[in-house]
Amino acid sequence: MINFVRENAKVPVIETGAGIVHTYVDESADLAKAKKIIHNAKTRRPSVCNSLDCLIIHEELLDELGELVHPLMLDNVKIFADDRAFAHLQRHELIQKADESHFGTEFLSLKMAIKTVGSLNEALDHIASYSSKHSEAIISESQENIERFLMEVDAAAVYANASTAFTDGNQFGLGAEIGISTQKLHARGPMALRELTSYKWVVRGNGHIR
Repeated sequence: MINFVRENAKVPVIETGAGIVHTYVDESADLAKAKKIIHNAKTRRPSVCNSLDCLIIHEELLDELGELVHPLMLDNVKIFADDRAFAHLQRHELIQKADESHFGTEFLSLKMAIKTVGSLNEALDHIASYSSKHSEAIISESQENIERFLMEVDAAAVYANASTAFTDGNQFGLGAEIGISTQKLHARGPMALRELTSYKWVVRGNGHIR
């Protein structure tokens, strides 16, 4: 339906886009934080658009990857790992090798991809290639990396050391959510009634001049 409206609408429309959500764990990340954030972002409500779809991990943390995903496996999350990540995970029916189709996929279920990168630049490039510009997160103790991520990632909501599960109209103080816009004009991110209304100026005078 979204595609039909986009292609056929004769008036301006606000498109509520799909959520293809990434979380990047950089080499400075606090693993205890990372484990909780990743688990919450994926399993709290896996069928919603702010649910984690792709975990991006710095290559220096591959030895810790098994620990990071262990809570996910306890909740039966199926993992599609790239070759480097797959080699560092235990052989298990929930762990499979990823192919290109698993990146850029909004799973809306207990499934998740893993991408290994060697730098923040690679992580940013991967997000730019596959993101739907919905919600993106970094887990890091490097203030420099955090600030660069928050400034450079093009998404309606960007997070540092927090779960993408917070992308929600009510959580953002907007009231009941109507949708989430990944466009840039005029509303972006969670939308409530205010974002779907226009306004006019009402000027009451009594002989005023300028």
